[in-house]
Amino acid sequence: MPSLTSGTGAGVWTQAGEPYDVERIREDFPILGRRLAGDHPLVYLDSANTSQKPRQVVEAIERHYLQHNANVARAMHQLGAEASEAFEGARTRIADFIGAGRREHGREEVVFAKNASEALNLVARVLGDAGSSHPNGIASGDEIVISEMEHHSNIVPWQLLAERSGAVLRWFGVTDEGRLDLDDLDTLITERTKVVSLTWVSNMLGTVNPLELIIDRAHAVGAIVVVDASQAVPQLPVDVDALGADVVVFTGHKMVGPTGIGVLWGRYDLLASLPPFLGGGEMIETVSMERSTFAAPPSRFEAGTPPIAQAVGLAAAADYLDGIGMENVAAHEQAITTYALERMQQVEGLRVVGPTEAVLRGGAVSFTLGDVHPHDVAQLLDSRGIAVRAGHHCAKPAHRRFGVQSTTRASFYLYTTEAEIDALVEGLRYTQQYFGGR
Repeated sequence: MPSLTSGTGAGVWTQAGEPYDVERIREDFPILGRRLAGDHPLVYLDSANTSQKPRQVVEAIERHYLQHNANVARAMHQLGAEASEAFEGARTRIADFIGAGRREHGREEVVFAKNASEALNLVARVLGDAGSSHPNGIASGDEIVISEMEHHSNIVPWQLLAERSGAVLRWFGVTDEGRLDLDDLDTLITERTKVVSLTWVSNMLGTVNPLELIIDRAHAVGAIVVVDASQAVPQLPVDVDALGADVVVFTGHKMVGPTGIGVLWGRYDLLASLPPFLGGGEMIETVSMERSTFAAPPSRFEAGTPPIAQAVGLAAAADYLDGIGMENVAAHEQAITTYALERMQQVEGLRVVGPTEAVLRGGAVSFTLGDVHPHDVAQLLDSRGIAVRAGHHCAKPAHRRFGVQSTTRASFYLYTTEAEIDALVEGLRYTQQYFGGR
């Protein structure tokens, strides 16, 4: 099998008929070789929280800082030109990664933020600032539609906007199976709806939502659609043209990239018609003491020094994932999640909160284990080197919907193995025994 070129992220992982080589992939993640908690091998099952980083991404960031470090779009010296080229090259690379590169203004539709939360706050703020003078602006009496399964980052900004503007916040419910309840689709999204903002893949339930149906309905009534793709972009092939949404946001650290960078992709005509988010350097066209005018997108929404090295790392992450092939990543995610659901449901007293089959499902599995508190479950697993998350996963309304305060969540990614799932199951049975079989 051809190997990935060291330090570049370029290369091919699979050829026709060759299997997905998870052990070869794991060699690029030195942290996965650690031993913890009394010499247990690390079993990292918290990738929905943040993914691990391959050496190719780390080396790309190191090279930038050691050889090309300078500010962008400001310095006229060679280092400044190199940094600017790398930063803007990263924008082009991300546009290509999500299918926007074919569009007329594809690279200008990619706005860098510090994470998906900031990107969602950006779009909520500028739609509110645009107000009733803008066809998609939010004003008193307008309606915003979200869902009960959203991450807090796709709830709180819209609540704040509704409070500021007098708009009305409405939401899709969730079925007992952990799917969006679409029975009220046509009465929930109406001519009063201005924005529909939904997660593509739930970070708690793992549900993959049927966005096409919802996008079609929203556009039929003149609403725009914002998609939180933080869990989708790392797991699935993404083509924003095919998706049809107006705004898509995601974050770098869940897709083997660095922390400190996120992406807002938006239709150029929409971005160009909206006011800026923050004021400062590089987002301006002209400034006088009386007034300012603003640059075209994406600069309009990138005030101040941007996350330069992080963008370089994000481009390397896109190279790395494309080297494996997102279709291959998605297939592995489906296979390992199927295996995990089958094995976990063999544990007596374990209840999966969300879809129990790996159909239209991502790689995050939240669960309860009898009456053992999720924090105790996580702590006992950690004592055996198994890293999971416990809590409400920034999805308190979804937990409330299922009558639980918190859950334990195991989440899988391109480097997860069946042996790690087996270790998880063994750890869960150990936890049951520790707490007296409750």
